[in-house]
Amino acid sequence: MTPSTTLSVRLSSRTKNKLGRLARATKRTKSFLAGEAIEAFVARELEIIEDIKKGLADVKAGRVIPHDEVVRRTRETISRILQEKQ
Repeated sequence: MTPSTTLSVRLSSRTKNKLGRLARATKRTKSFLAGEAIEAFVARELEIIEDIKKGLADVKAGRVIPHDEVVRRTRETISRILQEKQ
């Protein structure tokens, strides 16, 4: 288990009350739920940032697809899927 530490955060009264309701409903502590939520948020945001960095590197290196090509491929894919459903 990773060692834990404490962090104080400011929440609106409304969010704190909702967190309390969720804690009671799940039989978890507010602290546990807040920690889980922050971990999920941080992981998601870091992944987004890394993907943006990769995308910018692709643009810089010229690894791009013209817009009209993307539109064409998308329309072909949609048409194929719609035909498969029939």
